[in-house]
Amino acid sequence: MLFKNSKKAFTLVEIMIVVAIIAMIVAVAIPNLLRARVESNDASAKAALKSISTALESYAALNSVYPTVTNDLLAATPPYLQIDYFSGPHNGFTFNANLTQYTYQITAVPVNSSAGSGSFTISTGAVLVEN
Repeated sequence: MLFKNSKKAFTLVEIMIVVAIIAMIVAVAIPNLLRARVESNDASAKAALKSISTALESYAALNSVYPTVTNDLLAATPPYLQIDYFSGPHNGFTFNANLTQYTYQITAVPVNSSAGSGSFTISTGAVLVEN
């Protein structure tokens, strides 16, 4: 007597082909996603630098000099800056300020090589430079 195999299932070869296709898709997608994150962090750092520069220029317009400490931007009423970028990393970047009464230089440095493509600096007069 012959028995018919009535079970429907995938063969091992079919499953291996599907796994290989998924692996290829993942191999292409992951680097693109990581690159998008780096580009997003870079754009965020540049926007933060421009915001800080605007706050510094606004402070100088009212006080005739730039602040010498970043807390002056946060402690004013109303504050010139809503976010304390200098307290720790923000979107993969740390921010450092070099302030005098007549000049400023703010630098954004990625916390690691996968957080950003490089550092950015904005100086007196809102001059943004990619380092």
